[in-house]
Amino acid sequence: METHYRNFKVRDWEPGDRIAAAEIVRSVLAEYSLDWEPTGADRDAVDVENFYQATGGEFWVIEKEGQLVGTGGYYPVKRGKNAVEIRKMYLLADARGQGLGRYLLQALEQAIASRGFEQIWIETASVLAEAVQLYESSGYQPAAGVETARCDRVYVKFFKPL
Repeated sequence: METHYRNFKVRDWEPGDRIAAAEIVRSVLAEYSLDWEPTGADRDAVDVENFYQATGGEFWVIEKEGQLVGTGGYYPVKRGKNAVEIRKMYLLADARGQGLGRYLLQALEQAIASRGFEQIWIETASVLAEAVQLYESSGYQPAAGVETARCDRVYVKFFKPL
């Protein structure tokens, strides 16, 4: 997969992206005073092959001028009917405020729908105010059952697969 938004390129993660992609997740979490948990909640950002690729999910990176500036992906979960969870949707500060987050969310939703999934789940933390606003303005509904310790919000969106 490869797509473009303004001067950003969104593409499939490759093994050579491992360190830079994990560093994006770590640094954005730190910016919001959230802990990086490479052996816990963030293991999927380090072990992309087993969490995303081997399960029927996808993990993407966002580039600007050859440098990684963001990540995002999804994988199937047993939380509802025919469901996936969008995970690790993080953009460095310089990449925010340009509509890229909304574009990335919509691209993920299209990919998910094209694979026949019917529910999308997202967990986040209230401190990530921009993310909360994006999800709520994109039709995600508050739900119950937060599974990640640093998160205090969970959302779900239902739709008919394409």
